[in-house]
Amino acid sequence: MTGEKRYDPNDSTLKFVSRKDDITLDDDPDILRAEMPCGHAVTPESLTAWCRSLLDQGQYKFLCPALKDGTVQKCGAVWPYVEVRRMALLTPEEQGHFEETMAVLAAVEYCEYNSCPGCKSFVEREDLTNLCVLCTICTAETGKSYEFCWQCFKEWKGPGPRSDRCENSGCTNPHIEKLTKCRDVILNETQGIKCPSLRACPTCGNLLEHDTTGCKNIICNRCQVEFCFSCLKLTPVCLKTSGHFGVCEDGVAPRQTVIPCWRN
Repeated sequence: MTGEKRYDPNDSTLKFVSRKDDITLDDDPDILRAEMPCGHAVTPESLTAWCRSLLDQGQYKFLCPALKDGTVQKCGAVWPYVEVRRMALLTPEEQGHFEETMAVLAAVEYCEYNSCPGCKSFVEREDLTNLCVLCTICTAETGKSYEFCWQCFKEWKGPGPRSDRCENSGCTNPHIEKLTKCRDVILNETQGIKCPSLRACPTCGNLLEHDTTGCKNIICNRCQVEFCFSCLKLTPVCLKTSGHFGVCEDGVAPRQTVIPCWRN
């Protein structure tokens, strides 16, 4: 393939291996593969494609997708960006895209910003449990307090503070709508556990789906916390009374009607 990235066989800083690519499972003997810090083998092409796909999914932390030997558990090791940049042989254009995207995603993760419906300036929400937000610019310009709803983005109506909705018609949380109306799925490898196909991470509230393969536990791609998709307990807590593939002691948690708030 024209322009395909290849490792320099004379690069003494890399540890070359003859094993198959742990991302694509390709074992072409003519393509050099190198070992990542976690021990799994990659090519610069497979590593670039995988990390770009993570960015496209809104994840700026690069996790190894390879399976641990003899298990269905993903490695999950976090690859530092400096290692990804070096091992993926990122071009200057790719570095610019990666670093700009990572910066935007990190800002979204650690800050709550939205555009004020009045003046269109960006406003940060400091109290993540209160949907009633004061815009200081509109307040200064109009001479009276201007508050808007963080959920429906209309001027606030009704008493506050509130964490569920304001009194404007149609003020509903679309994430809760998705959680309450999603279909059920069967976790095939966990004794046929049936549960909602969509869950909000109990730590940060990020909406997640289970691919229905492997064990019942998943790792949130936002906060990196692992939890049980069935009972919604953090994995260490769930595993005190059941196994990775067993039925949870407290059964399947009901559909969520509240989005957990991440106090990061």
